[in-house]
Amino acid sequence: MMQTNTAIPPSDSEGSPKQYHPIYLSSHLQITHQKSSNMQNLIFLCLTIIFLPLLHFHHVQALTSASDIAALKAFKASIKPSSIAPWSCLASWNFTIDPCSLPRRTHFICGLTCTATTTTNNINQITLDPAGYSGSLTPLISQLTQLVTLDLAENSFSGPIPSSLSSLSNLKTLTLRSNSFSGSIPPSITTLKSLYSLDFSHNSLSGSLPNSMNSLINLRRIDLSFNKLTGSIPKLPPNLLELAVKANSLSGPLQKATFEGLNQLEVVELSENTLAGTVEPWFFLLPSLQQVDLSNNSFTGVQISRPARGEGSNLVAVNLGFNRIQGYAPANLAAYPQLSSLSIRHNSLRGAIPLEYGGIKSMKRLFLDGNFLDGKPPAGLVAAGAAVTGSLGDNCLQICPVSSKLCTTAQKPSSVCKQAHRGRPTP
Repeated sequence: MMQTNTAIPPSDSEGSPKQYHPIYLSSHLQITHQKSSNMQNLIFLCLTIIFLPLLHFHHVQALTSASDIAALKAFKASIKPSSIAPWSCLASWNFTIDPCSLPRRTHFICGLTCTATTTTNNINQITLDPAGYSGSLTPLISQLTQLVTLDLAENSFSGPIPSSLSSLSNLKTLTLRSNSFSGSIPPSITTLKSLYSLDFSHNSLSGSLPNSMNSLINLRRIDLSFNKLTGSIPKLPPNLLELAVKANSLSGPLQKATFEGLNQLEVVELSENTLAGTVEPWFFLLPSLQQVDLSNNSFTGVQISRPARGEGSNLVAVNLGFNRIQGYAPANLAAYPQLSSLSIRHNSLRGAIPLEYGGIKSMKRLFLDGNFLDGKPPAGLVAAGAAVTGSLGDNCLQICPVSSKLCTTAQKPSSVCKQAHRGRPTP
């Protein structure tokens, strides 16, 4: 019987040396070579996956705009080295490496962000930590043409605000709050058409507000409080939501032309200035107005009309305290359905408290103290269980029940009230 030749696998039984049949040996070498080749291909593929992105990353990160780097160097150089604490953001700005390189483990660890284009990287945000940096803001900041945010708040920068900021056409947020900037507000910043938020509060800025402020068509929030600004308020940007110019030396009346067309304005904070004249009815009828603070000025009158039927009002809080307002308390305020906080304290109001005030269901806080109001307070304000807080004290009310929280402060002496009724109120 004919036997066929078959490949005999190696035997490693004891006492028998391993022997390989030629056919098996050839197949084994081919398989081994194939496995080795596959392994090499796999290793190469893994290395490619690992290193290609790194090579590409290195290539991209080396392309930060030279003008941006120069501007950053000038920005840091304008800050006093003694004010740069070792733990601060600026202390990590070491220009031996690219500012936009990643990961940021030792250099440029905070204070800026970058954006990539097809050809280069650009700085799009400078937001410093409140580390007490002192020095000036270099005009060369204008070279950061892609800057969207500049925030230097709560430091000790001083000197003028550079007019060259007007070159930052992409700027949306400009915050220099709580520094020591001085001089006037550069009129050139009103060319920043993309600007959304402007905050120069808590500085030492002087002079008047730029006349062309209304050209900031995208501006939604402006805060210039706690400076030394003077003059009247110019026409405001058309899409403004919040206006704050508290604690300056603004003067003159509130002009209708200033606020004309501001259909989105919600917050007006103009307290602690020297604004004067009469607050006229159109002001409180601004369609989106919610919060108004005109306290600590020199207003002598206030006129308030009822909202048009069917239009309603969003007015929630009104503060007219510490002015020189004469006449009667404005009864038409009761027609504003959402009014919850009202202060006309420390003025020269006379007559009775409007009965309508007792029926304002939304009212939570009411301050009418420090006037010359007489008669009896509305029952709805002082009845047991009334939820309104505030004060009716320091007036000339004949009856103000001590059981009411509104009546805990005593009334004026009768002699002062008699002088007031004769037309000679005590200053």
